[in-house]
Amino acid sequence: MTPEFRSPERMSPERMSPEQRHRILALTPFTRLSEGWETLGIQVGHRRVRGPETGMAMVRGRMGGSGNLFNLGEMTLTRVSVALDDDTPGGGALGHGWVAGRECEHAELIALIDACARQQRWARHIDSELIKPLSQTLAAEHAENSREAAATRVDFFTMVRGE
Repeated sequence: MTPEFRSPERMSPERMSPEQRHRILALTPFTRLSEGWETLGIQVGHRRVRGPETGMAMVRGRMGGSGNLFNLGEMTLTRVSVALDDDTPGGGALGHGWVAGRECEHAELIALIDACARQQRWARHIDSELIKPLSQTLAAEHAENSREAAATRVDFFTMVRGE
């Protein structure tokens, strides 16, 4: 089941679910994500406990958005799991990251952010200072893309000939 999209206005930091966080992190380009992470100033050591692993996942769709399911095709995914170093506060906490494609660094950064967001001391800070602005940027880009697509919409109609 896919997580429902929540607009930035309806999303509050105390109600941020891991699924929502992962979705936003995976949709954000790596350069923007790494810049945002650096501005937080959270310095923690971590080690990989799994991956990076690249594999395939089956993408499913529905006819008309609500019809029967069908297999649309496969896509490449990369996943990484990390653990915070034991000498950091909350050491040993696990984080997991998945991203479409073969971007190992992107998946590892998502896993690091996930591990840190599981700690009470950083969770609110990460959600309010990183995730919420990224979500607003993604929503603005989505709205702009929708406006551009709507501008090219063509309505077809059929005229009935009278005989």
